[in-house]
Amino acid sequence: MNKGSQTKATILEAATDLASQQGLGGLSIGVLAKNLGLSKSGLFGHFGSKDALLMAVTEAASQRFIAVVIRPAITELAGRPRLEKLFENWLDWSESREFPGGCPIMAATLELDDQPGPLRDYLLSQQNKWLETIAQAAGIAVTTGHFTQDVDCDQFAFEFNSIGFGYHFSQRFLRDTQARKKARTALQSLLNRSAG
Repeated sequence: MNKGSQTKATILEAATDLASQQGLGGLSIGVLAKNLGLSKSGLFGHFGSKDALLMAVTEAASQRFIAVVIRPAITELAGRPRLEKLFENWLDWSESREFPGGCPIMAATLELDDQPGPLRDYLLSQQNKWLETIAQAAGIAVTTGHFTQDVDCDQFAFEFNSIGFGYHFSQRFLRDTQARKKARTALQSLLNRSAG
């Protein structure tokens, strides 16, 4: 990796950390440049605009989520074990110290819910892919016989996702020390209900 690419990667990592704490809207180019010992113009030279930097942050966080949460789960036994692994990976991701302010994707979904534009469009496409991933894993659980034939996979994905969002809220905002246990209990109830 050449020096320019390394500097860009360093900026992106620092910007993602800052966005996880301050939100995308609170990502200050001035603060970021100061933290990195760069000029604003030097920082802009790598991304061209704040909007391009915000898009790069969102894309980087999404790709990291895929690498950390989704890909390792795909190696699990198809059906219920894969869904359980997907959920545990997601909880681990939410608790990770990789992002000091918590999951930047979770924060962005709340921040951008009523702000139309390219960032929201990108995030919406990624969230729809996430729901599709869960629904497909549920469909495989039906095929393998882990779930009954009448399971509504889209409804399953909605409930799975809702448990994860509820966990994030309880763990990060409420500081509920039992949040993970409660989320696991809720997931097991959903899995058991789907198994008939």
